[in-house]
Amino acid sequence: MPAAVKICGLTRPDHLAAAAQAGARYAGLVFFPKSPRHLGIAEAAALAGAAPVGLARVGLFVNPDDATLDAVLAQVPLDILQLHGAETPARVTEVKARTGLPVMKAVGIAGPADLDALWDYGLVADLLLIDAKPAPGAALPGGNGLSFDWRLLAGRRLLKPWMLAGGLTPGNVAEAIRLTGAPAVDVSSGVESGPGVKDPDLIRAFVAAAG
Repeated sequence: MPAAVKICGLTRPDHLAAAAQAGARYAGLVFFPKSPRHLGIAEAAALAGAAPVGLARVGLFVNPDDATLDAVLAQVPLDILQLHGAETPARVTEVKARTGLPVMKAVGIAGPADLDALWDYGLVADLLLIDAKPAPGAALPGGNGLSFDWRLLAGRRLLKPWMLAGGLTPGNVAEAIRLTGAPAVDVSSGVESGPGVKDPDLIRAFVAAAG
């Protein structure tokens, strides 16, 4: 069965359309001012409103407070919230209760010691995003084009549905899926021609390679 694809960090209607036409299942909208893919609320509302039926709209947040979540959700129709910071399992539970939306928790992996967190977050999140852990002091928690040893996930059973992220490109995504058994994959910088600039040709190539 082909892996489901999430194209994260979309900023333009034509790139969102390219993702949908290529067969992506999830569209990621970033609400993190330090990211080159950050969207203002009005921009995000227009983009989310243009998403075709069947394309799940995922809002990426990094350690958001309640006021931030409330402000975005008052205007932007989102289907899933992605927490990509240092949110605790307790905070994941709070966000789910406050918003009534499914929560995807990103978990950074650099080595075997990081795998235990997949269990802890699997108890509370609706989905898990397994990403490469950023280097100490990195400005961005994801979208850095880094990968990790995918063999760490081989044969591993997880409590919740999950997707693989971190350094994926059209050239390596098929191998990543083969090594990990990932049912879904997430890409951002791997389908860009420059920081924050999606390339429709790379989006199509990535989705095709994931199938």
